[in-house]
Amino acid sequence: MLILLDNNAPRGLVRALVGHNVVEARERGWATLKNGDLLQAAEQSGFELFLTADKNIRYQQNLVGRKIAIVVLSQLRWRLVRL
Repeated sequence: MLILLDNNAPRGLVRALVGHNVVEARERGWATLKNGDLLQAAEQSGFELFLTADKNIRYQQNLVGRKIAIVVLSQLRWRLVRL
């Protein structure tokens, strides 16, 4: 699965998602894109999943018709996420 890791998500997730192709938004040069533009770029590039810690994304973006799955993490600190 091709996964895009948002700038605010713990970087340790990359190591935990063995067997998946995980790319950080920074690596793609997308660090300055806002969520709407970031989601659009991710979909156009074939990403299947967007991992973020932005709990307000569903209120900030119209997610109807999106092709990419979105997972919102409830914790930002890697120590807590990996538990």
